This record gives sequence, C-alpha cells and structure tokens, in this order.
Amino acid sequence: MEATSQTPFKVGDIIKVTTRDPKAGKVHATPFEGMVISLRGESPNKTFTVRKISSGKIAIERIFPLFSPSIEKITVVKVGRVRRAKLYHLRKKNS
Repeated sequence: MEATSQTPFKVGDIIKVTTRDPKAGKVHATPFEGMVISLRGESPNKTFTVRKISSGKIAIERIFPLFSPSIEKITVVKVGRVRRAKLYHLRKKNS
C-alpha cells in the first residue's frame, strides 16, 4: 500500500484487510473483515485496530500497521457513521 497522508477509511467503517506473508510472498486465503475501532499514531507509525465477531460470538481484535508491506489490500465494505474517535465501548457491548 502506498503511503498517503489521508487514510482510505475511518473509525466505524467495516473493512476487509488482505495480508500476505512477506517472506513467502503468499496472499492469505481468508481476509480479516471487521469494524475499525481505533486509528492511532502519526504518518509512518500509524496503526488501526479491527474487531470482528467470529463464530460462537467470540470477538477477535487485530492491530495492523497502516504502511506495512505485509498488507496487500484494504477494501471498505460498508461506511459507518459514528460520533466517537475510539469505539472501545463495543468491547463491553458484545461480550
């Protein structure tokens, strides 16, 4: 992914992150799809946290560096409208 000053998504959006193994160069078959609950950091060190609810209502959170060479593609599935910068309150709501 190329380094841009503006992120292609916001907090509250549902995104699909496709990653690849940098050593083997393989793209993972199952992308990680979930809601963005936080964006933090400044340009080269910017990270985002994605939370998804898997089978059995088990929540999985993953933190991705935005400008990582292991990220193949980020696709916005659904644009969300939220009024908070961090959606940490969803942790208590879904558990």
